Amino acid sequence: METEKNLSAEGERGAILNEEEVKKEKLSSEEQEAATAEEEDEDEDALPHSEILDIFEEGLARLVQDPLLCDLPIQVTLEEVNSQIALEYGQAMTVKVLKADGEIMPIVVVQNATVLDLKNAIRRFMELKQQREGGVKHISWRYVWRTFHLVFQGEKLEDDTMRLKDYGIRNRDEVTFMKRLRKK
Repeated sequence: METEKNLSAEGERGAILNEEEVKKEKLSSEEQEAATAEEEDEDEDALPHSEILDIFEEGLARLVQDPLLCDLPIQVTLEEVNSQIALEYGQAMTVKVLKADGEIMPIVVVQNATVLDLKNAIRRFMELKQQREGGVKHISWRYVWRTFHLVFQGEKLEDDTMRLKDYGIRNRDEVTFMKRLRKK
């Protein structure tokens, strides 16, 4: 008799445990259904790519209206924003590069930049300018650096590894883009 009581008690415990497991399974399946429903709602609420781009460009336009960033173009890149912020914190400097046609390119480089860093910054500046204006698709920079050199106060910037400060170039100084003379 006692064995039967033990068995029935164990059976009741087993039934209680089974009911709890069923409840847990119901909850987890309900939670899964709710999560699936949320994902479907999110998919329905998702914006098309073109609308997201429009929202982003509007935000970017507002960002560029800030007095700190007002010098930047409307189609600004992250690199340009970071450069402008670095300028404000004194971590970068602007080197004005004067082209033969009289155009002045404001090139931003870090304070301890080398001549090579300046050349790369000129390249990035020109590529962005070409993209925005829809100009020439490809510029041969190998040809450019073979044909032209940079000059600061009559001194050619020939050593790509030398720092701009070693040439005496400081913030807002002017460097000239000059055509090399042919060797006879």
